[in-house]
Amino acid sequence: MAVAEIVSYEPATGEEVWRGKVGDVDEVVARARRAWPTWAAQPLATRIELLRRFANEVRKDADKLATMISRETGKPLWEARTEVESVINKVEISVRAYADRTSQRKLDSALQGTAALRHKPHGVLAVLGPYNFPAHLPNGHIVPALIAGNAVVFKPSEKTPATGEMLAQCFHRAGISAAVVQVLVGGPEQGQALVAHDGIDGVLFTGSAHAGIAINRKLASNPGKMVALEMGGNNPIVMWDTPKMQDAASLIVQSAFTSAGQRCTAARRLIVKASIYDEVIDEVKRLADRVIVGAPFDDPPPFMGPVIDNRTADGLTESFVYLLSSGGRPIKHMVRLRDDLPFLSPAIIDVTGVAERPDVELFGPLLQVVKVDDFDQAIAEANNTRFGLSASLIGGSPQDYNRFWANIRAGVVNWNRPTNGASSAAPFGGVGLSGNHRPSAYYAADYCAYPVASTEMDQPRASIGVGLRSD
Repeated sequence: MAVAEIVSYEPATGEEVWRGKVGDVDEVVARARRAWPTWAAQPLATRIELLRRFANEVRKDADKLATMISRETGKPLWEARTEVESVINKVEISVRAYADRTSQRKLDSALQGTAALRHKPHGVLAVLGPYNFPAHLPNGHIVPALIAGNAVVFKPSEKTPATGEMLAQCFHRAGISAAVVQVLVGGPEQGQALVAHDGIDGVLFTGSAHAGIAINRKLASNPGKMVALEMGGNNPIVMWDTPKMQDAASLIVQSAFTSAGQRCTAARRLIVKASIYDEVIDEVKRLADRVIVGAPFDDPPPFMGPVIDNRTADGLTESFVYLLSSGGRPIKHMVRLRDDLPFLSPAIIDVTGVAERPDVELFGPLLQVVKVDDFDQAIAEANNTRFGLSASLIGGSPQDYNRFWANIRAGVVNWNRPTNGASSAAPFGGVGLSGNHRPSAYYAADYCAYPVASTEMDQPRASIGVGLRSD
């Protein structure tokens, strides 16, 4: 039975936030196609100016947008405010990236003509956003797509549609046509129809590997449609020798439990050198025990809020029990703090003795620990995944980091920094089940326009010097 309405609820209270009618895919795409040529014909300077106005509109509504993000995702207000800042900052970063990655160039040419490289927009792009960063992550696709001259159909997660609608309103108030940036309200059915629609020239997706693989499979026979996938990870953080054990524990807890573990770059696996295992685990557990879990607007502010909904919380507690039953040793149990709401305590479990460790993205505050004897084993364990988004080495020497960087299969590789919190001024993406070699952030410009090579002269000038009969 088709769903006619989408309803969004606050994870922290269970109260209704927003409801709206499911959109008509054909109607939305047709409207975007009609609007796209006019938008693409605008001078680049005009498009950039309108997007700077968009940044100002977000500034004006910053408190309101942050409050909505907190209500709809459950994340603490302080964290929602950092997300709004990322939305604002994305505009200038994208302007620089477009100039850098897709600039016009003159090339060498024969016969005194001109050879040039320019870039064209694809047309109408579908942006499918996730619930964990419902403003920042789709915005990271939308802004560079608009700068390049594309129209956008944005389908926010069915769990965070209100944030998506507020974001779109900021574009519209800035003077960007409501037909050039449209929100398609809907669930998986509408997302699938949008991806497959003949009027869509590209799909920019952030979400689970399961959904990303389905998109890739659906479009495998259509190589003309741009597909950029960011699909999360089963990210390792390797802990080696360091005298700064408290700092190391802070980096581990930040990597594993920020956003209640609902970041694609969150550390899922902690790989620890055996000789420092007890000291590391004691320090990490001591800090994790101090983590405040609470509602977004609590005072004092919580470190982390609930996960997105009760179904997710149930799945995570079941995963913890599965790891226990498969030989895992609990270090810090996962506790359901409220039976009726999705608040979870951060959990840590040693899975060294689990014979077959599930290579899945457990999207929540659950950290698995593996003990190893040497650095080669640590690297092998870190690479023991089909994913390849983010990895971090804590401690070790510069030589250790050189080996780590050279051998780790991931798109983001850090040293003495957390696995999460990547810079928007750098490319962001992964390999394997984490992405399809279309990194976003600074490199989003690459998939928002395609290069066009031209050779040009103001008048035709040519002759054929061989192979012709005489007159």
